[in-house]
Amino acid sequence: MGQPDLFRTPRKPWNAGRMTGAKAPLKPKHIWAIRQHLKSVGAVRDLAMFNVALDAKLRGCDLVKLRIADVAQAGVVRQRSTVVQQKTGRPVPFEITEPARDALAHWLEVRGGLSNDWLFPSRSRAGQHIGTRQYARLVDRWVRTIDLNPSAYGTHSLRRTKVALIYKKTGNLRACQLLLGHGKLESTVRYLGIEVDDALEISEQIDL
Repeated sequence: MGQPDLFRTPRKPWNAGRMTGAKAPLKPKHIWAIRQHLKSVGAVRDLAMFNVALDAKLRGCDLVKLRIADVAQAGVVRQRSTVVQQKTGRPVPFEITEPARDALAHWLEVRGGLSNDWLFPSRSRAGQHIGTRQYARLVDRWVRTIDLNPSAYGTHSLRRTKVALIYKKTGNLRACQLLLGHGKLESTVRYLGIEVDDALEISEQIDL
């Protein structure tokens, strides 16, 4: 075994000074604040993307690859849709709520295009969809506008937000599993960061 080089400057860890681990979900007050900001500055595309991200609960790689046909048919925005996840190959359903439908209708009116076109096209690469890095930068910008620490939030914050609220309100892990498209319930438990105290709190609310 070689001897360590005592004169070499230790390499700084890549995550030094950064917050690592699961990104926090947004709270309802954060959602409202971001929506209001995007509306006030006329960010039509960003508002549609933000609302769709909350409803769809997709990974960034799947969100950026949505096509117009995934959310609208014959110019009418759907109320529900299903997409196949890139990571698992599993179909995952999602709802499109009224705020998202309104934002999408406005965006599609501005965006135009055919049903097979990308929902969120790249502005720098003709014929391509927006990239995952650009999506991450947009999320970073959105949380900064309402004075949140961007290192604590990311694209997975939007994926986790609604299911975290569903779990908190109902305790229904199976519903969360289906909405996230997880193959195993254990994956959902880890993803939501559920601990023993959470399980006991749910159990205590049940009278026999």
